[in-house]
Order: sequence, then C-alpha cells, then structure tokens
Amino acid sequence: MSEHDVSAEAPAAPDAARARLLAEVAALPQRPGVYRYFDAQGAVLYVGKARDLKKRVSSYFQKNHAGTRIGNMIERIVRMETTVVRSEAEALLLENNLIKALTPHYNILFRDDKSYPYLKITAADSAALASGAVSGAAFSRVVYYRGAVDRRHHYFGPYPSTWAVKESIHLLQKVFRLRTCEDTVFSNRSRPCLLYQIKRCSAPCVSLISHADYAQDVADAERFLRGETHEVMEGLQARMTAHAEVLEFEQAAEIRDQIGALSQVLHQQSVEASSGGAFDKDADILAVKVQGGRACVNLAMVRGGRHLGDRAYFPTHVDEAAVLTALEVAGGAAGPTPEVHVLQAFIAQHYVDMPPPPLLVLSDAVEKGLIDALSKACGFKVTALHQPREHRRSWLAMAVHGAELALARLLAEEGSQQARTRALAEALDLARDDPSRLRIECFDISHTAGESTQASCVVFEGHKMQSAQYRRYNIEGITGGDDYAAMRQVLMRRYGRLASQEQASEDAAPGGARLPDLVLVDGGRGQVAIAREVFEELGLDVSLIVGVEKGEGRKVGLEELVFADGRNKVALGADSAALMLVAQIRDEAHRFAITGMRARRASVRTGGSRLEDIAGIGPKKRARLLQRFGGVRGVGSASVQDLLSVDGISRELAEEIYRALH
Repeated sequence: MSEHDVSAEAPAAPDAARARLLAEVAALPQRPGVYRYFDAQGAVLYVGKARDLKKRVSSYFQKNHAGTRIGNMIERIVRMETTVVRSEAEALLLENNLIKALTPHYNILFRDDKSYPYLKITAADSAALASGAVSGAAFSRVVYYRGAVDRRHHYFGPYPSTWAVKESIHLLQKVFRLRTCEDTVFSNRSRPCLLYQIKRCSAPCVSLISHADYAQDVADAERFLRGETHEVMEGLQARMTAHAEVLEFEQAAEIRDQIGALSQVLHQQSVEASSGGAFDKDADILAVKVQGGRACVNLAMVRGGRHLGDRAYFPTHVDEAAVLTALEVAGGAAGPTPEVHVLQAFIAQHYVDMPPPPLLVLSDAVEKGLIDALSKACGFKVTALHQPREHRRSWLAMAVHGAELALARLLAEEGSQQARTRALAEALDLARDDPSRLRIECFDISHTAGESTQASCVVFEGHKMQSAQYRRYNIEGITGGDDYAAMRQVLMRRYGRLASQEQASEDAAPGGARLPDLVLVDGGRGQVAIAREVFEELGLDVSLIVGVEKGEGRKVGLEELVFADGRNKVALGADSAALMLVAQIRDEAHRFAITGMRARRASVRTGGSRLEDIAGIGPKKRARLLQRFGGVRGVGSASVQDLLSVDGISRELAEEIYRALH
C-alpha cells in the first residue's frame, strides 16, 4: 500500500484552500484505493473506496451539489487523505476497517457489538485422566461463555442471544447428561445432586459413570452441535445393540432413553429440511428493511443445522449515506438501492473481526467483489445466495418478517418517544427548536438504613436514555440516612465545574458534558429546596430544577411536579405523555442507583476489598476463596492448611492471607 496525504495547513482564504484541494484531486492515480474527507476541525466526514481513485474522487467536485446534503458535505471538506492498494478487494476491507475506527458522519455505521455468547465444552485434563482420580478436571463440563478463546477447550457458536445458548445447554443435559457444575462443587459432592435425580446429569462426581462412557457422551454432544445428528443416532443405536447382545440390559435401556430424547429434540426443531433436502450445517441469513429514514438488518443464525434465533441491527446515518449512493458508481450510473447499500455495509463491517459461515443467504444481491474479498480475508470460500429455494427460502422469509417487525417496533417506539419529548417540552415550556437536543438529567439517592449511600445521575438526550453518560457517586462524610446532605453533595460535585464555565447551555463543556435543560430530582419540596440552594450558590438558573413528588398513596400515575422557582405544583395526569417520560427517567435513575448501592453494600459486607488488598490475590483467586469458604468470614476462620486446599494458593500466599485477616 502507499498513502497520499493532502493534509497541509489550510490557507486562510477558502478559495485558495479549495483550489489546492482540486489540484490534489487532479493528481490522484487511476488505481484502487480508499479516500477520507476531513472538515476544518479534523473530524472525518466520509470514508469511501474506489476502483479508480481519480475518477471517483473527481466526481464529487465536478458537479454543482449546492443545496443538497452531498453539497453540504463537500463544502465542509478542507482536507483529504487517500491510500492506494493493490486491488478493489483490499480497498473494500480497508474502507470498512477505517469506518469502524473513525465513525465518519456520512457513512452507514453499525454498532460494534461482537459480544456474542458461545457454548463451551471444557477439555478433560490428560493428567487427571491418567491418575484415574474422580475430579472435575477429568470430566468435561458444558458452560455458557463470553470472552477470549482458549484453544484447549471446544467452542460452539456464536449464538445470537443468551437464551439460545442456555436452551442448547438444556438440550445437551437432556440428551447426553453432561455436567454443568463448577469444579469446586464437583470436588465436594458426596452424593448425586438434583440434576441426576431428574435425569439431566450422569453424576460423574460420585462415579456413577465411567471416564470412557462419559467421554463418549461428550464426543456425541460435540458431533450433535456440529450437525452430525445422523451419525450420532447411528452410533447410539450400535451401542445399544452391543449392550443388549451381551445381556447388559440396564445400559441398553439408558442408551434407548438417550435415543428417545434425541429423537424428540430433532422432531421439535423449528426449521426442518424439505423432503429430499438436507440441512445446511452453518449459515447466516441476512434480511434488510429500509423505511422512514431508518434501516434494520436482521441476522438469523443456523449452526449445526439448527436455527438458533436472530438478532436485529439498526445502523445510524442511513439518510446521509443514501444520498451519496449516486456518487458511489463511477461514470454517474445508478448506484445500488438503499437496501443493498445497508446490507453491504453490514456484511463488510460485521465480518471484519468475526469469521463468516460458508453460506450467506441474502434478501438482496450484493457486489460479487464484496463476497470475494470476504472469502480472501477468512481463508475459505464464502457463498452468497440470493433468491434461495426450498428450506433456505423459508429461512429467508422468516428473517425478512423479523426485520419488518423489528423496524416497525423501532419506528413506533421512536415516534412515541419523540412525542413524549415534545409533550414534556410543551408542558414545562422548555424553549427548544429541536426537541432531540433537549437534555434532561435526573438524580436519585439510594442506601439501606444509611449504609453504602450512593447517588445516581442518568441522562436523557436525543429522545432516549444515554447510558454511556450515566454516573454514580459514592456519598461520604454525611450522617447515614441524610438524603438532603447526599443530594447537596452530588449536585455540588456534578455541577460545580460546569457552573464555572461561561458557555451557554448549547455549548459543550470539556469532556462533552453541558448544563442540562432540565434537572429532575426524585423527591418533593425538601429535595427541591436543597437543589435550589445548591444552584443559587453556583449561580445557576433555579428554574431548571423540577422535583418528582409521589402522589397520594405513592401510586404510579399520580406523581406531581414541584418547581424550584416558586411555580405551583403540576399534576400532568396518568395518561399524559409528558408524565410517562418523567416517570421513565425517574425509574431509570432509581434502578441505576439501587443496583450500584447493592453492589457497594455487598462489597463492604463480604469484605472483598480486604482480600483484594493482599498482594497475589487477583479476581480469580478471590472468587475461589470466597466460593470455597462461603465469604470473607469463612476465609478468616480458615487455617493455613485449609487455605492450601484452594487451587492456586501456595503456602507462602496462604500464610500471607492468614496474617492479613488476623
């Protein structure tokens, strides 16, 4: 690759800057590459790819786009960077890596959510097997898993949801009776647990199954997850017949029950091959729907021939990207439809870090070069199928229907939320030309009888809760249970720095924060009076403060709004859209505060920090100690010899723990 950076300091005169930019465009090579546009503040506006850099980039500047969103973008361009690559496939991969890294304003962007769950089957430890001991390390375990992959173990997935993983684990327990317990629980069993009684585990912990038979069940479970159901069934039938021939009827009956359970599971699968057809073992079905300026890509997953469910993705900047479609094809030819544009962006961005399955079933045809680049990047052939037949057609129909439902639900929710925002702005006379810019912050205090007091601040902006901007505040130095002092402290800490800024509320303070248009406090006149005192000390507008006071009998829908500037209370009515929004924000502040308070209280009560302060005790060893002895008190009561029984605890560390806790 080679890079051309048109990034020298822009001259003061706009005409001179544009002339220099056009000269750089004229000097671009006629080779594949990627281009990036930047504005005067250095923010990236757009990232694009081209088979011919000179032809593509020139098309932006050769026509008059005044008055359009394309024209607005072009007017903001002051700097350009290009990277020349060897092929269009390389350009495509680089383009989407840059889109994910730079999040440009005019590109379609999908949220980078790669936290897919997996089903993990741990590998049996060879040393434990050789010793013949009954230990958890000798018997594989099936678990729900997220995180980095350890090559010693076997992973199946990804799954679209937590529910899909847990349902698969339930099936493995039902058919193959694999254990799910922790090794510490396994090692301390003296009799079978309830899962054995209900025929969901074969109880290897108390030697009710041999190493060899359990290993066979694990192998069958893995083959089942890979879609080799026919082979698994034949193997079970052969084992049952072998046991029956040597008069081992109890073992034969156990396998017969396994066959029956497996047959039932296969019969209940929601997606079946049509007559004469065969399951595709691994495939992703992608359906796209664009409507009302929003788009949805519904991803349905088939793994091992089993339909695992689907997940909907909603990209941003769909409108901005759609208006650039005409310029995406050199020579002025008609560009791809918005649906194709969105689908191609999803495929390129989603599979940059995650390997695709061998088959993609698509609702719209995409560029062949995209699939070729995907195949090259992952090292095996990926097939994209448009207009499928038979069972694949059923898969796609379900995915399309899911996309339509998800997008309709999103549009309804957004419409409802926008209506609520407008209703609240009107009810409280909040001057906002653009309701999406309305910023509301809400505070709540939570504690248990004065213990572990914590305050929460949640943020509503852009018609939705902004969870990334939530903050928790540990309240210190007050009398336990004094909610007024806690409210004073959190408001001082929250707005003390912002109050010193001279910007208007429209301007962002350092770190992206700004004074809100409305401050909600969970409480009545007392809480509002404290908030008023704080705002007066800081020189802020007290009319921003509104208390949410519970109504008669503390019933939902009877809340009243209390104003710090002396206005009379307002009861909006149980069916008011404005009250629904206030209640939603208040409830979210309460939820956020109470979950934080409970976590802090649990940490204090278990004394977890006392263990964390000991050198050599990390999260894993701390968890093992607390689990083994039932809490920090149990750890404190344990002898050095007892501490040595915990995996990973050496004698030196055991003695250090004993000294620290005594």
